[in-house]
Amino acid sequence: MILAIDVGNTNIVFGGISEGKTAFISRISTDKNKTSDEYAVQIKILIELNGFSAGDFEGGIISSVVPQLNEILKISVKKVIKCTPMIVGPGIKTGLNIKIDNPAQLGSDLVVGAVAAVALYPKPLMVIDMGTATTICVVDKDSCYRGGVIIPGVKVSMESLTRNAAQLQGISIEAPKKAIGTNTIDCMRSGTVFGNAAMLDGLIDRMSLEVEGTPTIIATGGLSPMIVPHCRHEIILNDELLLYGLEIIYKKNIVH
Repeated sequence: MILAIDVGNTNIVFGGISEGKTAFISRISTDKNKTSDEYAVQIKILIELNGFSAGDFEGGIISSVVPQLNEILKISVKKVIKCTPMIVGPGIKTGLNIKIDNPAQLGSDLVVGAVAAVALYPKPLMVIDMGTATTICVVDKDSCYRGGVIIPGVKVSMESLTRNAAQLQGISIEAPKKAIGTNTIDCMRSGTVFGNAAMLDGLIDRMSLEVEGTPTIIATGGLSPMIVPHCRHEIILNDELLLYGLEIIYKKNIVH
């Protein structure tokens, strides 16, 4: 089993994964101020809370969109499982043919999600990842990464709205009973949930016109279960997509 770590701007996801099967998934808040020792303690506790021990892991791999934490987590993981983890970035083999203006600019989370989707689903395909930002990436029928879109995330948009509109309060993200709200909270919920669902549907339609074939649509990320069920397109929810992609990349780079 390997320890796969997906570092996002809001949360860090830890997973124990072996041969495509996830033994456990745990999440903690991303904190740039924590030391390597503090993260090591958290990692050790999470592993043990899920019924495993450090000796159960043969290695680790990290995908991160928070560069400040890369070295800190690398040290933390080594302290716990006694192996230096790989970090997805320059020099790592992914098997993905990236056809964008500057491949070096592509976030490791997008790379990992695309790698997993290519292995699991028919092509062409689109991968929606709903976290701090909402992203959609496109892989064509020849497994080439063609690009995508980046959108302010669901919570980011909501927090911006309530911060800048004095009469609007923070709300939980859940769907109202109908699209036409009859009170402020339901109006905000409709705009947030149905608005984001409609946006995804519209972008899928537009992007599909630029792709040869009918794309398979996959969604991942912590906020996708709140929005995707309200979309009109058929979208596959896969919360473990990035962990599976990390295992694939780990295997491509392991030296026996």
